[in-house]
Amino acid sequence: MKQFGGPAILLDRSDINTDEIIPAKYLTEITKTALKPHLLEDLLLDGKPFAPPAETLAKTRVVITRANFGCGSSREHAVWVFEVNDINVIVAESFARIFRQNMFNCGILAVELDKAQIDALFAMKGNVSVAIDLQRDLLTATSDSPGQAAVQCSFALNPFDKKLVAAGGWLTYADSAY
Repeated sequence: MKQFGGPAILLDRSDINTDEIIPAKYLTEITKTALKPHLLEDLLLDGKPFAPPAETLAKTRVVITRANFGCGSSREHAVWVFEVNDINVIVAESFARIFRQNMFNCGILAVELDKAQIDALFAMKGNVSVAIDLQRDLLTATSDSPGQAAVQCSFALNPFDKKLVAAGGWLTYADSAY
């Protein structure tokens, strides 16, 4: 079964749209790999460009954000750019419906938590890492900051979406099930 989790980045903003995830000017690319360096290229946080060091983004496997993540157009490129960057979990209060389903179809785990749980994740200090127990529907976030307590959150997935992500996405699931 696919493993989920790893080092996280925290994007403290709601309504991050698909144009900020992958700018429209890259939608003519014919391979997913060509999208890779442009992940979150146009994202603004607190009015400033989001620009983590390249090595930080290269190690990232989890994104933690606020509400309505992936709103805007329904382009699959916005999920593909996470896939090609090996980001396998996105945690938010809510997702745009089509974006969320595209995540499951690509084998990326969409975890919805309530505002209090998201706030607890954003209150963590230091470098945050997330572990997912898909069998128990449990997210555990830890930090490298001394004395920082781990944060555990339960989440719910419908059984079909759980099968999709456990298989690695729709194509792998379909190959094994049909």
